Order: sequence, then C-alpha cells, then structure tokens
Amino acid sequence: MMLSQLFDGANLFVLPFWALMIVLPKWDITRKVISSPLPFATLAGLYIYLLVVAVNPESAAALANPKLADIARFFADEGAAAVGWVHFLVMDLFVGRYIYLEGQQKGIITIHSLILCLFFGPVGLLSHLTTSAVVDRLKPATPTSEPG
Repeated sequence: MMLSQLFDGANLFVLPFWALMIVLPKWDITRKVISSPLPFATLAGLYIYLLVVAVNPESAAALANPKLADIARFFADEGAAAVGWVHFLVMDLFVGRYIYLEGQQKGIITIHSLILCLFFGPVGLLSHLTTSAVVDRLKPATPTSEPG
C-alpha cells in the first residue's frame, strides 16, 4: 500500500471516533466504542509500521539527540511526516478519549474541549482541565455529618 493511502486512511480512521464523542456523547455505543483499546492499538500498529519504514540509522541518530534543524530535515521526508502525523492522530485521539470519559464521569460538558483537541491537541486538553476545575469549584460542597 502506498504511503499516501496509509496517510489518508489514518486521517479517515479517526473521524468516526471524534464524531461519536462530539455528536453522540450520551449514546451507549459511543461509550463502548471509545472505551475500547482497539482504535488505539490499530493506530499504534500503523505508527510502528511507518516508523520502521521511515526511520533509518541517520534519522534515528537525529531523533536520539534532537536539534531543531535535524528534526526539520527529518520531517521534510514524506515517510517521516507520515510517522509524525500518525503520532499526532494517536495521541490526540487518546487525549480526546480522556476528555470524553472524564466528562461523562463528572457530568460536565466536553464538546468545546473535544473540538479544540481534534484540531489543536494540547489546547483542547487545557480547555478541559480548565472547564473541569471551574465546574469543581462551582459545585456546592456536600454537607458533612458531625459526630455526635
């Protein structure tokens, strides 16, 4: 299979998972699908394949002791760019999963954080952490019973 087909396939592969979390967050099937490790294992398998194909001893040395110019040269190669992109896809989807599951557990809104995570990974995570902290702070304290 050609590199561009794997790249395109990886991009398409993640979209249903994002759509489920964003559009149908309360659906039981969404929770089952997103709780499964299979999507992440599939993408990780593709990542490993691309890594083996794209990384040679020279690029491995550059990655072992990264300097910005070396990383820029590494990612100038289509295979390396595909490796990097699939890395983003896996990790962003994994963070999206965290946002979704924690939001479901705490009963907080996550659509804004998930959309930000889909497009800007860490920004979505920061949005969720902020939302979660604000919601926690605004929740009324649960009364404690005094001994006695």
